[in-house]
Amino acid sequence: MLAGVLEAKQIKTDAAALAKWGKDWTNGYTVAPSAIVFPESNQQVIEIVRYAIDRGLPLVPSGGRTGLSGGAVASSGELVVSFDRMNHILDFSPQDRRVTCQAGVLTNTLQQFALDQQLYYPVDFASSGSSQIGGNVATNAGGIRVIRYGLTRDWVVGLRAVTGRATMLNCNAGLIKNATGYDFRHLLVGSEGTLGLITEVDLRLTTPPPAQKVMIVGIPEVKNLLNVLQVFSRATKVSAFEFFSDLALEKVCAHRKLTPPLRHSVAYYALIEFDDSDTEVAFDAFEQALSGGWAVDAVMSQSEAQAQSLWALREGISESIAQYTPYKNDVSVCIHQVPEFLEEVDGFVQANYPDFEVCWYGHIGDGNLHLNILRPQGMDVAEFMAKGHAMSPKIFAMVAARQGSISAEHGVGLLKQEFLGYSRSDEEIDLMRGLKALFDPHQILNPGKLLKATTA
Repeated sequence: MLAGVLEAKQIKTDAAALAKWGKDWTNGYTVAPSAIVFPESNQQVIEIVRYAIDRGLPLVPSGGRTGLSGGAVASSGELVVSFDRMNHILDFSPQDRRVTCQAGVLTNTLQQFALDQQLYYPVDFASSGSSQIGGNVATNAGGIRVIRYGLTRDWVVGLRAVTGRATMLNCNAGLIKNATGYDFRHLLVGSEGTLGLITEVDLRLTTPPPAQKVMIVGIPEVKNLLNVLQVFSRATKVSAFEFFSDLALEKVCAHRKLTPPLRHSVAYYALIEFDDSDTEVAFDAFEQALSGGWAVDAVMSQSEAQAQSLWALREGISESIAQYTPYKNDVSVCIHQVPEFLEEVDGFVQANYPDFEVCWYGHIGDGNLHLNILRPQGMDVAEFMAKGHAMSPKIFAMVAARQGSISAEHGVGLLKQEFLGYSRSDEEIDLMRGLKALFDPHQILNPGKLLKATTA
């Protein structure tokens, strides 16, 4: 297999390896790849794609496998292409504030490299210790500081990718200005490995932020989340505005044996991160929220350690609810629509599935909500997942009514492929299919993800 291209150590076919590299964090899918390959250079990736074309063998790109939409699941004998060995930072330009790294570089490795240069890479999320840059780009990852710094797309100034024609595209080459027609870089960002296998990325860096403070504010009614967001955004330079429900707090405190941040429980909590220099005006903003009846209590970090402990309440939620095999939905609507949308979903679930608990958290500062419906104790996983899947069209119809997105930051993958029409028109999907055929005429790149698989 691939003799003369890869060494034996770059190919795995044992059952343990197939199970490990053949899936991501998504539950409920068969895992059955034929083999895992670990290229170490762009040329080897090209040769792997040529090999796949000759044999009609589908390829599934694999990064840190932290996705939640099945985008890295290999369930039908696919060849998994892991970028674990392409994990080097290749170049750095201090004048351009630009770093070039291979697709397999871990997100937090890049973040630390930037800090070592007295610079900053701001795209961050709970999985930064295991997610890889190539996967971040392929899904246009967002995270906890989008309100201040934007998405992965906003930091990509160039990339290299191997298309389904076994050709290498060099997109934009790190330029700031380039008015020479179509920018293929932005087609590949968020394409979920369906147009090309991203091998290298040029990313811009920025100045590190000043010291930050973290405040958790108790908010009794969901409609008042936006009032609190507004007063803090006017008064401070907000870096993050996260929220979670009291149920989410209950689960994370029980799982990690943490103490709740406020004296009394409330329905919702906002976690707000802002510049330390804004501390005084942040107190004024809270007083305004308090006098307006929008908030009832708050706590603010007095040290970096305290800030991290407050962040743990938000970032530990996903891990703490894993034992309930949650049915997850990652959706977005315009910020002003968040409260009514959340209440409508709550009402629907309560009316139709009264034994299901709804655990809310997310990035309310950019309209991204993580809806987690928890499996009742004693219910079979397959039965629960089937009910969750049946529930999704109703929830996505609520998203579509607000012209929102059925996938805010985890991609479409396998999980939401059949629901794409709730966020994209028939005309858009036709154009997407046309692009897929152009970039991948043999239909070997991550088939069945994002778009339904078609024969070449």
